[in-house]
Amino acid sequence: MVTRMWRFALSRRWWVGHVLVASGCGVFLALARWQWDRAYSITGDWQNLGYALQWPLFAAVLVAGWLRFLWLEQHAEPPRERDPAPSPSPRIPVPASLAPTQGAPTRGAVPREDDADDELAAYNAYLTQLAERDRGH
Repeated sequence: MVTRMWRFALSRRWWVGHVLVASGCGVFLALARWQWDRAYSITGDWQNLGYALQWPLFAAVLVAGWLRFLWLEQHAEPPRERDPAPSPSPRIPVPASLAPTQGAPTRGAVPREDDADDELAAYNAYLTQLAERDRGH
């Protein structure tokens, strides 16, 4: 298991991440050394000593985060195949008071030529009626 993890982590895909983490740790440790030297200088104080102890912790968190990221990538679930035909959505019944009326179209309802489907045309008329009612309130 560990061998497979190392083979995965050493693939060409992850080299940039390894280099960034290593350079980040190097910068953090250099800053820790600088704060340590600054703490023991004439102008240094306890705050510099605190920072000197914090920078190595930042480097440890960076490494732990990178290892966790690699572990999650290794143990990720394979992508599922998409369902080729989605299930049809259930029909919602329209209340009789809101259903489109038969006969002349309501004001503002303009039948379109591309509404060849009677059901689609009825639905568009229904939406137009709802819009008319909203404007009236």
